[in-house]
Amino acid sequence: MSSTLAKIAEIEVEMATAHHLGLLKARLAKLRRELITPKGGGGGGPGEDQYH
Repeated sequence: MSSTLAKIAEIEVEMATAHHLGLLKARLAKLRRELITPKGGGGGGPGEDQYH
């Protein structure tokens, strides 16, 4: 029984680590997009006045 509990604990730790890595990858992607995309606008969108 304890070996099953140990396996469950290992999987839970791995899941938490994978989740954390996913968050870090998302943050990196956002920062990289900021380097590529010019500041001050996202290219307009619905409701924005295109003549100003």
